Amino acid sequence: MDEIEIEDFLKINLRVALIEAAEKVEEADKLVKLSLDLGSFGKKHVFAGIKKYYEPSNLVGKLVVCVANLKPRKMRFGISEGMILAASNDESGVFIISPDKGSQPGMKVT
Repeated sequence: MDEIEIEDFLKINLRVALIEAAEKVEEADKLVKLSLDLGSFGKKHVFAGIKKYYEPSNLVGKLVVCVANLKPRKMRFGISEGMILAASNDESGVFIISPDKGSQPGMKVT
């Protein structure tokens, strides 16, 4: 595993986000389009490769951890303005990382 310096890690702005809307991207095998509320940091649209593991309607209202300062990426289906964190492996699948109760959209993850 490659190591990074603390200065590298400090560049990443992790924030709690609320999934306000989620929809399958019909033309994509893996993607779900998420509309995220980051509190005072505004709203973002993110494409996540979780279609096989999550029903979009079950994601609405869920708190997630978002990489809020990731440079927007133009994709075939639109612009992805961030990334949500998830754990995964080949045997078990994908598991979205969720903040504990009491977390609010926009809170910094440290």
